[in-house]
Amino acid sequence: MANVRNLKKDINYVLGDIIESVYVWELTNTDKDNKSSQAIVEEAIQNFDELMAKVNDKTAENKKQHYKSISKELEDKANALVEKVNKL
Repeated sequence: MANVRNLKKDINYVLGDIIESVYVWELTNTDKDNKSSQAIVEEAIQNFDELMAKVNDKTAENKKQHYKSISKELEDKANALVEKVNKL
């Protein structure tokens, strides 16, 4: 990983793209209930807040390991959200 700034950008872009895809689904499926899609958006925002708090945590002993674990967590959470979007 190059630096913390790129990790923050990755978190923002990945979760932002997921939220955008939910909004596109809502626009193309106006006849369906959007409670489940809004739950996905709320979960993505919650994940964003959690991951950014972890990135900004300066008390980690091994910084490289800490940031790698955050990157892995982002990947796992993003995959779970994408699966939920695909099930809509």
